[in-house]
Amino acid sequence: MGRLFGSDGVRGRANQDLTAELALDLAVAASHVLGEGGGQRRLRALVGRDPRISGEFLECAVIAGLASTGVDVVRVGVVPTPGLAHLVRAGDADLGVMLTASHNPMPENGLKFFRAGGWKLDDATEDAIEARMLEPWQRPMGAAVGRVSDAPQLVDDYVHHLVTTLRTVTQDNVSLAGLKVVLDLANGAAHRTAPAAFRELGAEVVVINGKPDGTNINDRCGSTHPAELQRAVLEHGADLGIALDGDADRAIAAAADGDIIDGDQIIATLALALHDRGLLKGDAVVVTTMSNIGLDHALNARGIRVVRTDVGDRHVMKAMRDGGLNLGGEQAGHVILRDLVTTGDGTLTALLLMAVMADTGAPLADLAAVVRRVPQVLINVPDVDKHRAATDTEVLAAVAAANAAVGSRGRVLLRPSGTEQVVRVMVECEDADLSRAVAEGLAAVVAERLSLRSAAH
Repeated sequence: MGRLFGSDGVRGRANQDLTAELALDLAVAASHVLGEGGGQRRLRALVGRDPRISGEFLECAVIAGLASTGVDVVRVGVVPTPGLAHLVRAGDADLGVMLTASHNPMPENGLKFFRAGGWKLDDATEDAIEARMLEPWQRPMGAAVGRVSDAPQLVDDYVHHLVTTLRTVTQDNVSLAGLKVVLDLANGAAHRTAPAAFRELGAEVVVINGKPDGTNINDRCGSTHPAELQRAVLEHGADLGIALDGDADRAIAAAADGDIIDGDQIIATLALALHDRGLLKGDAVVVTTMSNIGLDHALNARGIRVVRTDVGDRHVMKAMRDGGLNLGGEQAGHVILRDLVTTGDGTLTALLLMAVMADTGAPLADLAAVVRRVPQVLINVPDVDKHRAATDTEVLAAVAAANAAVGSRGRVLLRPSGTEQVVRVMVECEDADLSRAVAEGLAAVVAERLSLRSAAH
């Protein structure tokens, strides 16, 4: 069996790859590893989930695992991932577990773990949890087992946190009155929290895809499928649109003309706003290898450095901590403001973006135009053995040929997905036609050489 943890927790098809038994075992091991050093006191954990139906039985399994080790468990219910992280931090809990597959649709689900303080786990801690799953343990009995309680009202505390955080950052004078926003909530975890926060701050809100039924999360909607958002912005004459994903840790935007504003452009807009106020620490931002080189050009011109990391918000956060920086994120819409949050928060990101619009009086399209995106082609190649992407000789030769084709005018990236059996091919070059041709050629080699279908035969 390969490593259970991917780039963002443990993920798989619910009740097939990710079973109740696995969820229980992971919870037991996590309580042992994350509870080390706690002495004899009783540990406390928060458990939340997104609305997908498999989260109901997986939640029960996680709670059973934690309580069986003597951990007191608070069941929060449906809550955004950043909401659970905040509540772990604000409530001084010892750990948190979020049941979500983020932007993936049904039947996927997953587990994200948070340690005390609301921080995601590093690789070493994840490895320790996997190792602990194989070890025997002493089971408590009687009054020593954990107790389970329900606290759905904590979700309202998260909404209050969003509103007060924005008011603190903007020195209490922020108002989104006069701005009309369409919120695409991906039928996900923020269906109640996001509209409440925007309305409390004065925005006029139009909600689409805000009625989760347990099966429709991320189903042709949200941050990975923004076409409906674009149409709704135009239909309602909104100033902008915001699309969250299923667990609301990422956000992308649409300008008033319907054009998509991605994470790179959002990061640039926030970076310049912070820089102008002297609040951008180190005059630098952290992004991943997937971010467009146009972001570097835009920020470098204003004296702002761009630091790149591997894909994954954990890597972004680590680079931010190591460099003492306070802004970073990913092109897909994860944005982390380290002074304010411990993980990406799509709702807070969107609120800050609207605050910049309100403060400057500028439309979103004008703010985002600072980034002139270099043509970038991204092709996801499914049903392949992603683990061989770095070793197959013909794939490596194709990558070398692709790099030679774009030369100094661009770059080529081949990246196995951290959450799916997919290899991502990215080619970036000033020549759009060349980018497309090189990307399609490389993707064809990956599909042929790494195909799971051919391997099965």
